Amino acid sequence: MGGGGSTRRVTFEADENENITVVKGVRLSDSLIDRMKEPSSPGRQQRGSGAVNDEELKKRIAEELALERARRDSEAQKRRLKQEQTYVRDEFGKLLERERLSSNEHLTRAILRERAATEEERQKAQRFARQLEEKDRELKKHDAYYKEQLARLEERVNHFF
Repeated sequence: MGGGGSTRRVTFEADENENITVVKGVRLSDSLIDRMKEPSSPGRQQRGSGAVNDEELKKRIAEELALERARRDSEAQKRRLKQEQTYVRDEFGKLLERERLSSNEHLTRAILRERAATEEERQKAQRFARQLEEKDRELKKHDAYYKEQLARLEERVNHFF
């Protein structure tokens, strides 16, 4: 950038008021034109009424254009980097959101499964409790029946003796 020179040919000329005019569509800022008019070294060659050396002027214009191009390229790279950072940040945010939703979904499913299992266990416990109560009633019924039978047998035995 700038060190190798430019392959673009720029044609320029000075008008009667020593203003620089660019012919081939390249615009030069007023500050650049003023800098080109200023003598850069005391041993500078000047023609006639203070005109600037064409070769030196071409060289300065090429350097200025190269610097301007480098500045624009740098700004473009900064913009691209900022856009890429924004894109990466947005994509990362989307990924985190998807992961959060996925983990919430998994957690919700796990909670629902656990609730269903708990409800099933509660129902099973109630069923077993009813069965146990039924067995207990049946055992008490059998106990009463056998006590009654035992009392009858004891009464018969006592009757014979």
